[in-house]
Amino acid sequence: MSTRPAARIDRIEPSTIEEFLAWEDEDARVEWVDGKVLRMAPVSSRHQNVVSFLLTLLTLYVEEHDLGWLTTAPFSMHLAIRQQVREPDLLFVARDRMDRIRDLYLDGPADAVVEVVSPDSRRRDRVEKVADYEASGVREYWLVDPKLRQVELRRLGDDGRYRLIEPEGGIFTSEAIPGFRLRIDWLWREPLPKVLDAARELGLL
Repeated sequence: MSTRPAARIDRIEPSTIEEFLAWEDEDARVEWVDGKVLRMAPVSSRHQNVVSFLLTLLTLYVEEHDLGWLTTAPFSMHLAIRQQVREPDLLFVARDRMDRIRDLYLDGPADAVVEVVSPDSRRRDRVEKVADYEASGVREYWLVDPKLRQVELRRLGDDGRYRLIEPEGGIFTSEAIPGFRLRIDWLWREPLPKVLDAARELGLL
């Protein structure tokens, strides 16, 4: 059981990253950028359904192939660029980099990050985080926009810059999560596919 206070919004906001990590409520959706606490607005059921589907499917794949560690928000990712703490919807850390995982945060960039766009996060996800994740060395950034029915996969090149990866036959294949294939139309179905059916298509069952 957690011993951390349930809420801390009555306290003076932190001015250093160490203060933020001590201040942060584990149940709140907050990020810390340039010395300012950014509170996330509540998300929709559609947003959560997409996150849950991807989390379950990716967990099956990562565990089956013993690739590393996967988690979901709220869990902090500490980036040295601009002294930031971000909370991606999903983040993956490869097995050979798991020494950067701390009790309350990831000390450095994840290998892959997934953000599902919500109305209040559109500019943050599409502009600010693209620049920050690129500069910090996040190998792959997946941006899922349920409203526009778009998935963008950005992969870090040898020059340290992101390039957009085009899907082949409606499927994205990850390099950061080796061999994982995401059929884009899975994410727009109503209701979403059963995870076990998607897992069978990936050859996990």
